[in-house]
Amino acid sequence: MSVLQARVTHAKSVFAHFMAQNSYSYAESDWTNDMTTAQNIGIDGFALNIAANDYEVDRIVDAYAAAEALDFKLFYSFDMSYTWQQSDMVNIVANHSSSPSTFLWKNTILVSTYSGESYGEDFWASFKSALQSKGIDITLAPAFTTYRDPSSADSLVSTFPSIDGFFNWWSWPADVDVNLTTATDLAYQAAVSSLSGPYIMSVSPWQFKNIDGAGDWVEYSDTLWNYRWQQAVNDVKPDIVEIVTWNDYGESHYIGDINPNVYLGTQAPLYVDGFTHAAWRDVAQYYISWFKTGSAPTITKDKVVFWYRAWPKAVECSTGSLPRNAAYPEDAVFALAMLKDTATITLAIGSNTVTFTAGAGVTMGSVPFPSEDSQIPYIAISRDGAIVVDTHGSMYVNQSGCTYYNFNPFVGSVSE
Repeated sequence: MSVLQARVTHAKSVFAHFMAQNSYSYAESDWTNDMTTAQNIGIDGFALNIAANDYEVDRIVDAYAAAEALDFKLFYSFDMSYTWQQSDMVNIVANHSSSPSTFLWKNTILVSTYSGESYGEDFWASFKSALQSKGIDITLAPAFTTYRDPSSADSLVSTFPSIDGFFNWWSWPADVDVNLTTATDLAYQAAVSSLSGPYIMSVSPWQFKNIDGAGDWVEYSDTLWNYRWQQAVNDVKPDIVEIVTWNDYGESHYIGDINPNVYLGTQAPLYVDGFTHAAWRDVAQYYISWFKTGSAPTITKDKVVFWYRAWPKAVECSTGSLPRNAAYPEDAVFALAMLKDTATITLAIGSNTVTFTAGAGVTMGSVPFPSEDSQIPYIAISRDGAIVVDTHGSMYVNQSGCTYYNFNPFVGSVSE
């Protein structure tokens, strides 16, 4: 069988990047809740971002118990921005190597990373051989994050001959106010196409962080959740899509529910609490189906998923830091219409109203923030002159009174 045939016949999979660091307070039931929620929209498993040989290892025992009961899959994504001993990594992979919930790529255990290129080729080659000596064959598909420039793709494979595939972590524009292209995806996908492992493409809805000592930035993400999925299903068609993330609250790209038992420190809650992202899962479900089947699913119920920030970008806040790239996001309410047939979409906030006609399928629209203070968005679907369904957002857009710089959006939906 040729490499091409092997790639075609391996089922398309979708994983969500799960921060195991946030599982300190988890019981097995928390894992079950997250896994069930993910499974219900077509996610096959979690890529477990593990930062240390600590409590995370114990919590992952519960994760496997929950996963095995649900036929949910797991693989490790070692967070190499922390310091790791190779022997610990080997033992962690070995712990659950025989579990039916350990995800296999061509009958080998898939192992990924966040970063790790600074450890060097010898580290990764000996990591694989140490596992082989235990009778464990792995497919190594790391996210070596300094490899973003398309021109560096070929040198990745020559510098790291031990890798079998690649995970492109970069799913946001790089400090620019233009949409992300697929240049990086296509270059690295081609670079590893002759290898045995998968090309893993990240798809993410947002990127904002405001934590002292850990970073203060926002990336241009206004319509990212729609167009990045479009790139995945139409252009890149990777072996695996990895949603970044399920539960990285601090970087604002969580699509899982906000678990109140997770300790987020003192600053992240100031821009996370109340800013639910659950409705982004409706968008994911649509595109996951498309990715797996190769064709856009038929929509049977009209829906609009909408998102917006609570503060215009020019508002001065009393605490926190004005994030890098603060000028890039558009001050607007964004709406993704997901319709079974042609309808009129109305988006209104304050004195601003936008209406547009959307056909069957998905269509993006937006309405600018108004100049008036304390306004709440209104969203409606109309057909043949009658309102099918309408709603208001659950959070006001305010022009004053900001106590912490927050570029994390509230996400809501309305459906018939």
